[in-house]
Amino acid sequence: MRDLASIPEASLEQTPSVSFSDVVFERGGRRLLDGLSARLSADGVTAILGPNGAGKSLTLRLIAGLIAPDAGEMTRIAQGPPETALMAQTPVLLRRSVGANLDHALKICGVARRDRPARIEELLASGRLSHLSSRPARVLSGGERQRLALLRALAGRPKLLLLDEPSASLDPQSTAALETMVREATGNGVKAVIVTHDAGQARRLAREVLFLHHGRALELTP
Repeated sequence: MRDLASIPEASLEQTPSVSFSDVVFERGGRRLLDGLSARLSADGVTAILGPNGAGKSLTLRLIAGLIAPDAGEMTRIAQGPPETALMAQTPVLLRRSVGANLDHALKICGVARRDRPARIEELLASGRLSHLSSRPARVLSGGERQRLALLRALAGRPKLLLLDEPSASLDPQSTAALETMVREATGNGVKAVIVTHDAGQARRLAREVLFLHHGRALELTP
C-alpha cells in the first residue's frame, strides 16, 4: 500500500480521470470532506472503500457534479451529462417497460428516435435482458432491476461511470452478473468509479483502491 503523501509526482497518472486537490465540503458546520487530495487512474475501475461516514458517496456526488466543493479544486475527464453517469444504490425505475426505460434514457441523452431501437437491442443483449424488453420494469427481480439501472446509466455511452454500492443487496449470482457488465463497460473504454464495502469486489474489479477516512484520502493502492 502507498500513502498518498509518499507518492512522487512523477509516478502519478499524467492524465487522471478525476483529480482532487485539498477539496473541502461542509454542511451544518461539519467538514464532511476535509482536504481530499487524490488522482484517479485514467482507465479501468477505481474502488472507493472506507468506514461509514468516510465521505465515499459524497465523493461520488461531487464527481457527478451534483454538489460543488466549498474549497479546493476538482477536475475530471468528463464534462457533465451525458459524459458522466451516476447509478445510485437504489435506482428509481420508471413505471414503463424495460425497453421504454432505456428509450427514455436515450432520449434524455439526445439520441435520435431512429437510432434508439438498435441501441436498445444492443443494451438489452449486453445486460442479458432481451427476453424481458416488454416487461414492466418495476416487477423485475432485484438483480434484474440493478442490471437495467446499469444499462440505463450506460445508454448514452458515458466516459465516466459512477456506481454507489450497486450490488449491496444482491445475491452472489446477481452480483457476478453486474460485475461482468462493469468489466465489459471498462473494456469498451468507460472509466468506472465504484463505492463498495466489499473488499472482495474491489479485488475482483478494481485497478486501484482509494481508502477514505474522515473525509480524507488515507491511501491509494493497486
